[in-house]
Amino acid sequence: MLLKNKNAIIYGAGGAIGGAVARAFAQEGANVFLTGRSLESLNHVADEITNAGGSAKVTKIDALDPQAIEEHIDRVVKHTGSIDISFNAIGIRGDLQGTPLVDMNHEDFTAPILTGVKTHFLTSTAAARHMVQQKSGVILTLSASSSMLSGRDRKYHLTGGFATACAAIEGFSRSLAGELGPQGIRVVCLRPNAIPETWNPDFPEVRTYMEDGTVLARLPTLNEVANVAVFMASDRASAMTGTIANLTCGSILD
Repeated sequence: MLLKNKNAIIYGAGGAIGGAVARAFAQEGANVFLTGRSLESLNHVADEITNAGGSAKVTKIDALDPQAIEEHIDRVVKHTGSIDISFNAIGIRGDLQGTPLVDMNHEDFTAPILTGVKTHFLTSTAAARHMVQQKSGVILTLSASSSMLSGRDRKYHLTGGFATACAAIEGFSRSLAGELGPQGIRVVCLRPNAIPETWNPDFPEVRTYMEDGTVLARLPTLNEVANVAVFMASDRASAMTGTIANLTCGSILD
């Protein structure tokens, strides 16, 4: 098991990506602490994990509330002795895409940026303060292919503030990795393309357009993203930090 006895906090664990990663972490032996704003969705993921023999605990937390984040991490560390992995998968208002920038109001433009940067800063630095004391740990952040779209795709998608948010999260991840590396802490950002399991199937023309723009002629799956998260959080990726894991199936080549 790649994550045996590791203690992992997942923010946004009731969502599609957060839930998939939580299940994969637990399958690889991690004790997972699921957080989010909906107890119903969190309990559903926790039940799946425990029914499969894994360990999962649920806490309702707003990942934009610094006090709630700090208090929860303190409780986890007091209970387990360490926090080994932190992963933030909360949604950052990708639903506000689709309007040209010149027609978009500033609140809709800044909402993804403010949400994405704030939550990643709060959860990552809170975890880091504990990881520094133990001289180890992995912080996983989450962006999307919007951070590096081609000109063709920027014309097509009208990403609003979402692309700016993703680029900012990647920049923050690199800066944090530089600061925390000497303390034995790694920071890796996951950058998936649009995952068909997570969005509206009523627009097949959009999926066709996006698949045609990838080298593999397809889009990534939740399982693929979760598997990479496991690897990046494990000791097998111990030489990797400050990097962006490209999970775009080749829509971005870097």
